[in-house]
Amino acid sequence: MTTYSKLKTWRAQMSALETSILICTREALLTCDCTDKSPDQRAPQNHVFVAHLFGSVVNVLCAALSRASRAQLKDCALLSREDIAVLLITRNDVWGRHGIRAKENIEDCKAQLCVEMKIAIIGQSSFAVDVYKAIRDNGHEIVVIYTIPDKNGRADVLALEAEKDGLVVKKPARWRKKDPATGKFHVLPEMLEEFRNFGAELNVMPFCTQFIPLDITEEPKYKSIIYHPSILPAHRGASAINWTIIKGDKKGGFTVFWADDGLDTGPILLQKETSIKENDTLNTLYKRFLYPEGVKGMAEAVELIAAGKAPRIVQPEEGASYEPYITMKPELAQIEWNKTQQELHNFIRANDKVPGAWGIINGEKLAFFGSTKWKKDKMPKKAREISVSEVPGKKVFVHDGGMLLPSNDGKFVNVDTIRLENGKSILAKTFGLASANKEDLVLSPDEKESVEKLRGIWKGILQMDVDGESEFFEAGGTSADVTRLIEEIKFGTGVELETSQIYMATSFDEQSNLIIKKMRGEDDNKLILDKIEMDINRMKISFPHQMFINGEFTDSSNNTWYESIDPNTEKPICKIPLATQDDVDSAVEAAEEAFYNGEWGTMNARDRGRLMYKLADLMEEHKEELATIECIDAGAVYTLALKTHIGMSIDTWRYFAGWCDKIHGKTIPINNARPNNNLCMTIKEPVGVCGLVTPWNYPLMMLSWKMAACLAAGNTVVHKPDQNCPLTALKFAELAHQAGFPKGVINIVTGSGREIGQALTDHPRIRKVGFTGSTPVGAQVMASCAKSNLKKCSLELGGKSPLIIFADADLEKAVRQVCGAVFFNKGENCIAAGRIFLAESIHDKFVKQLINETKKMVIGEPLDRSTAHGPQNNKIHLNRLIEFVQKSVADGAKVVCGGNRVKRTGFYFEPTILTEVDDNNYAAKNEAFGPIMCVQKFDDDDVDDVLERANNIEYGLAAGVFSKDASKVMRVAKRLHAGTVFVNTYQKTDVAAPFGGFKQSGFGKDLGEDALNEYLLTKTITMEY
Repeated sequence: MTTYSKLKTWRAQMSALETSILICTREALLTCDCTDKSPDQRAPQNHVFVAHLFGSVVNVLCAALSRASRAQLKDCALLSREDIAVLLITRNDVWGRHGIRAKENIEDCKAQLCVEMKIAIIGQSSFAVDVYKAIRDNGHEIVVIYTIPDKNGRADVLALEAEKDGLVVKKPARWRKKDPATGKFHVLPEMLEEFRNFGAELNVMPFCTQFIPLDITEEPKYKSIIYHPSILPAHRGASAINWTIIKGDKKGGFTVFWADDGLDTGPILLQKETSIKENDTLNTLYKRFLYPEGVKGMAEAVELIAAGKAPRIVQPEEGASYEPYITMKPELAQIEWNKTQQELHNFIRANDKVPGAWGIINGEKLAFFGSTKWKKDKMPKKAREISVSEVPGKKVFVHDGGMLLPSNDGKFVNVDTIRLENGKSILAKTFGLASANKEDLVLSPDEKESVEKLRGIWKGILQMDVDGESEFFEAGGTSADVTRLIEEIKFGTGVELETSQIYMATSFDEQSNLIIKKMRGEDDNKLILDKIEMDINRMKISFPHQMFINGEFTDSSNNTWYESIDPNTEKPICKIPLATQDDVDSAVEAAEEAFYNGEWGTMNARDRGRLMYKLADLMEEHKEELATIECIDAGAVYTLALKTHIGMSIDTWRYFAGWCDKIHGKTIPINNARPNNNLCMTIKEPVGVCGLVTPWNYPLMMLSWKMAACLAAGNTVVHKPDQNCPLTALKFAELAHQAGFPKGVINIVTGSGREIGQALTDHPRIRKVGFTGSTPVGAQVMASCAKSNLKKCSLELGGKSPLIIFADADLEKAVRQVCGAVFFNKGENCIAAGRIFLAESIHDKFVKQLINETKKMVIGEPLDRSTAHGPQNNKIHLNRLIEFVQKSVADGAKVVCGGNRVKRTGFYFEPTILTEVDDNNYAAKNEAFGPIMCVQKFDDDDVDDVLERANNIEYGLAAGVFSKDASKVMRVAKRLHAGTVFVNTYQKTDVAAPFGGFKQSGFGKDLGEDALNEYLLTKTITMEY
């Protein structure tokens, strides 16, 4: 059978190759005529195209074969290694004659198709399961599984997995016996005979607690290989990972070695290493590298043996060490307090989670977990000092982040979890406090079934009946049982628990609640907050009234407060913390830690998007509550708050959530540095910690416009809402915590702009400021950003937007749109039409219609569904509006509608229309930021003049034009100096459309893809090859 015929038959049995590849292969083989002729006879006139084609097809074929399992190759039994070699040699010959270099080594490709072996797996636990699966999937025949005996009637997970596959599973209690005469151990003859009958060619020992006699390890043709979690010859022994970290090694790793007499001295087959991170623990190092890479390493070692390429490197004596088994000698895990910070940190994390570094604190034996080096110069706020006789300095400090343990060099190590002498674990920050009450959950039928599965697992391990009050460790559970418990919970319920969680939920009820909450996706980290509760708007609402820093609600550092006022009643709603510089420092520190060292900084972009989607869903779930809070805190009309203030906020979060995994750079063609080539690319990176300062007109929406883009780009945030209305921002923080945002990612500090806003713009560790507010304050923000650390800033500032109405406009529509353009949201709108230019021929008629339309507006309480116009945000602003009208009238303007404060409780101001306003009038040059319409005339025929007047101002946020003449409106739109121009409409903003101004209305964009660039840096990478 020719090679091509084999290919054709093989294609029918394997789906890895497409029919088109076979066709191309056939054509290439026929054109090159390489299957039936010697290399010397092949046509020298073959084109480079054919050479490329043939070579590419062979590459695809070999890649497909390397992906195929041995079982598939065995089934087809068509393509031999020699067939592949023929194809590769032919390819290299064809390519060589046309100057094409082959990159693959023939022997490496042939090695991919090496023979299968008969293998015995000797081991236990999930690690052994995954090694078994990897070797099995590579096509080797597993002839037997040896594992530990059942414990309390339950088999090891390796036995369970192997039995599913129908394999022979043996569970010997022992492999050897002691000769009374000599005192030496010998293999049990019946065990050796049984083992020989399986015909294993290789023993693979991933993790095994039993001693396997040398007779067994030496019996197979290829002997035995063992996994060891250190870079041998260093750290021989069962506690290799612990000692790697205790000794402060910079590198850790594993070794696959040829089995010896049990002293870990056998020849090395392969080794893999990784850098040990500053806060790696035994647990994290194992999960991050030693487990996943160890599984791959064991499978790779088997392939090397099968290919005849496995080395036997004698272990050197230099660097060799053998340390004792810490778990078997508890005294080895005791902390000697006379250690440096680094030594103490290494010791605690090396024994985290097993067996747990322990020390005596005031006579009580405590084990410590979650160690980090304390790098700050001062103690945390509100730290509780506890006198301790056993430690240097005689004091430890308990704070919101854990417990600070002193070292002998005057520094501290922070731990976040403590295990008490009774086996129960607690958060270190709660040490010395009364424990919380038991939590009762309402369970679904499926959840009840999961609880019963857990009860069965406990019963199997403890061999006793289990009720809600049963305590795992008091009933005889051991640390070895914890490992089994975690494994069985994972296989039985699908929930994966950490060792520390078992120790913190030691009763059956606590553990079942923990599992149910994990299944529900709930955050186990309870949020403690002081809520304000109100019965209003036919619903019960609640909201925090403290600042939100590092995942916790907190008072200000100096315990000072101010009152938030309801604009409708003029009465206080609640007290709000008045933040200080220290509070800003704490918030920046938390954001910086979250960005550089926290989960957020390493989170996948798509996972970041999922969090943002979840937050948007929570906002929608609470939209009526959020709208109600916006009404009482900012004076927003409820129907508008529901649709715009809250509705557009939700849309914004969903829009930018979708952008998270679509932020990318470009590849750029550049001139090559000949004779070499160059690759030039850009990548997008987050800026870092961003400070956001937002105004009072749309509290939640302005937060969302900036923060959603900021977080989508991967930054962390310190946000200062306006002092007058911070409540929806604080409610938002509560929802963000519920959504699962890691601590420190979102921080909300409350207080005055003069102090807190200034502190943000001056802060040397904030890298970007996003500000919305007035132009004068924006200029100060920009100056502070430049003077502090030249931080990036974007400014959305004041406006005096012109709206031009030509005589040929749809006047009925234009009247409605003009009223909305001015009076929308009580005129507290940055893009409000500050100047209405009416064509002279329609001026009088249009003004009358404006007055009629304005008088239809219902002024009333924000929560009344019929209300169209509510109170202004605050009293200072109300007084400024009154003053604005007075100055405008003094300059010659005429009030034709409104102009006064409404005679009722609350900060109400009448919708006002001013006419006879010339270009030098106070009303034409200054932003009202309220319900004041300024009407001006222009000559119908002089388009250039009205454009000159419209543009003759230092603002350029928005503009509008109404006319039925499409050509005219497009010409006018292009000539208007504004970041947004509306044509035959107004106020039509969308989350996908960039929003931002020109001139002194600021720079930078909110919304749309452009907004992302405000919070990103572009890095260029150029490579030569």
